Amino acid sequence: MKDFNYWKKLHENEQLEEFNTDNIGLLWLKTKSIIRKELIAEFIGRNKLQLKETTSGKQFTELFNMLSKDPGKYHNILNKYIVEKSKRQLKAFNTEELVSELFKLRHFEWGDYQNDLNKLLVSRYVKIYKSYSKLISKFDKEINPLVKAYVLNSWYNHWSSIMIEHIFKSHKSVLPTVGQIKSVDFFINDIPFDLKVTYLPSEYIKGKRAEKGYPVELTYLKTKAKEANIHFNKDAKPADIIYEIMEKMKAKNDIISKNALQKLKVEKIRILKEAQAKPKLLAKWLYENQSAPRFGSENRMFLVLVDTNDFSNSWKLKRDLELLRPTINKYLNNFKYTFNTKSAQKLSVKYNFPKNTSYEYTSLADVLFVVK
Repeated sequence: MKDFNYWKKLHENEQLEEFNTDNIGLLWLKTKSIIRKELIAEFIGRNKLQLKETTSGKQFTELFNMLSKDPGKYHNILNKYIVEKSKRQLKAFNTEELVSELFKLRHFEWGDYQNDLNKLLVSRYVKIYKSYSKLISKFDKEINPLVKAYVLNSWYNHWSSIMIEHIFKSHKSVLPTVGQIKSVDFFINDIPFDLKVTYLPSEYIKGKRAEKGYPVELTYLKTKAKEANIHFNKDAKPADIIYEIMEKMKAKNDIISKNALQKLKVEKIRILKEAQAKPKLLAKWLYENQSAPRFGSENRMFLVLVDTNDFSNSWKLKRDLELLRPTINKYLNNFKYTFNTKSAQKLSVKYNFPKNTSYEYTSLADVLFVVK
């Protein structure tokens, strides 16, 4: 029986495919969007509904059971309430002020801890230094800068993603979530989506270079650096070596350096254009290459930001309103997929997770490229 607990269990277990084809499942998600205490009180008051339960969890169950008796009617009522509530939230959100704050970040570099600062601090400092005084000595020059960079980068990612989410939510074809729902940021034509803002991944580019028979980027740059008589720290990490050589090539600006950098740029743009032509392949790659602790099988709207002049500066596009807003709105104006139709199935992506297993998931996903 597809009752409240049926949908609750599917949602908790990341079994989300059925929400894409069942009108009652969709109603469950929309109802979950308003279960915050003040929202549910306002909703039932406006619609002259009465609930016996007083706790939010039990009110969610009671309200859903009530609304599911006439889903067509209550989808419309929920939509109307959510849109009205969202307009107030959007009006209170000062986008321009936030963008000004985001522009204060001048450098974006995670370093080698790959978003796991705790693991890095434990492995590099806690388990290495027996001496208290030696550990203390590492703070000013090493630990504090690491923590500062992590906090600033996390801050930038969080608020720039919130800003981009608001651009989506401001469009007439988008039904926002006014309360938080795990795995859903908004609905487009009633299709639930989780927004993921990302870049063209370096590992994806690396794999495509290998497929095309292009030389490994690091090897190629080392060879060209030798030809151009550019010295670099051979003991540094690969990413740091690539950065050092490329920056020195830009500064030297001789024929060898210019040709080497242009060749890499042309090859990356070729990979980008192929991804744009076949976005499902990139979506499949992005699902299959998630980190296990953050795995999700929800429908996803991948927003892929690419600065073709310098791929490493693509992070700056997260605050580029002049580019983001028209690109997103144009995409939404032409969005032709609708909940539980053949058109929606064109967004279907099948993928394995973990990647090397036979367990297959199916999600709806699309890729929107924002290219400078």
